[in-house]
Amino acid sequence: MATTPLPAVLPGTGTTDYARYMRTDDLLALQRGPREWVHPDELLFQVVHQSSELLLKLTQSQLARSLDHLAVDQPGAAELLLRRAALGLHLITEQLQMLRHLHPAHFAVIRSALGTGSGFESPGWRLVRSATTELDIAFSRVLSSRGLTPLDLYQGQPSDPLYRVAEALVELDERIALWRTEHYSVATRIIGHGVLGTRDTPVDSLMRLISHRRFPTLWEARSDLTEASPRGRASRQVGQ
Repeated sequence: MATTPLPAVLPGTGTTDYARYMRTDDLLALQRGPREWVHPDELLFQVVHQSSELLLKLTQSQLARSLDHLAVDQPGAAELLLRRAALGLHLITEQLQMLRHLHPAHFAVIRSALGTGSGFESPGWRLVRSATTELDIAFSRVLSSRGLTPLDLYQGQPSDPLYRVAEALVELDERIALWRTEHYSVATRIIGHGVLGTRDTPVDSLMRLISHRRFPTLWEARSDLTEASPRGRASRQVGQ
């Protein structure tokens, strides 16, 4: 049974407080309308990218807050926020599945409406990338202040709060790599290999970004552990 909406009491536009708090009138007006479309699938393309920007905004906020907690020696709170940020990147990656439903010929039409716009220009990703750089520096400083190296962490106990932060950073890095992998896969599925994107950037250049690490010393610690193991030392001797 339908219920009668309660009178709106919050300031703003919209007939309900939900509409006013969520600003749904503004939000739903941000997409191009049918009279502007060069193809109806523009709505799909634009909604996926706009929602990605919102999730990137949330992700950056969680990373900034985790930095604040690291600065005051609260690794548990920092870890929680890092896990949230990683989940945000997971959701961004999952929604790229929607772009797999774009017909290549239809996207070729949509592309004419994009100008020189490119995902490389994403303001959300720029902020996330900056935040991960700050986190890498901040975490290195925390370890240094305690006389520790990443290798020390990985030779210690899994219950160590700093180890858990390190693993949350690694998870974040993995999510970035998986997002880039899916982006590359979707892009080549739609526009093919060996072609230029809207910014005249080779689409295959996306592949080279997949192996880039935002927290390299945490990955190097794993390699150091492997090479320090008896089998790792034996492999080096064989190679010599």
